[in-house]
Amino acid sequence: MSDDLLARAQAAAERAYAPYSHYLVGAAIRARNGRVYEGVNVENAAYPLGICAERTAIASAVVDGCRPGDLIEIAITASPCGGCRQWLHEFRLEQVRFPKADGEVVSYTPAELLPETWDLPG
Repeated sequence: MSDDLLARAQAAAERAYAPYSHYLVGAAIRARNGRVYEGVNVENAAYPLGICAERTAIASAVVDGCRPGDLIEIAITASPCGGCRQWLHEFRLEQVRFPKADGEVVSYTPAELLPETWDLPG
């Protein structure tokens, strides 16, 4: 995974809408066709209605026509939450990169981040 995705995620984080937590998160996701989609966390006063950066990036890719298997890799400025880990698994990303609390940048597969995933039968 190239460092450009993490740089784009960091730049995107500056545009996040987090007036309650002040915790700005950005994500950048690369599709197989080379296109990059960015996302940020967006909070809401009705706290459960906020959305994570990973999901806004994936949703942007879906609006552009991407489906599971079309997205290769994602860089996030924070470790993904459990719900986002399921999204990353469902969209079959190959690599997930983010800085740990100590600043070390790590890369995992969605299966490593969420080993017991939930899949539809079939």
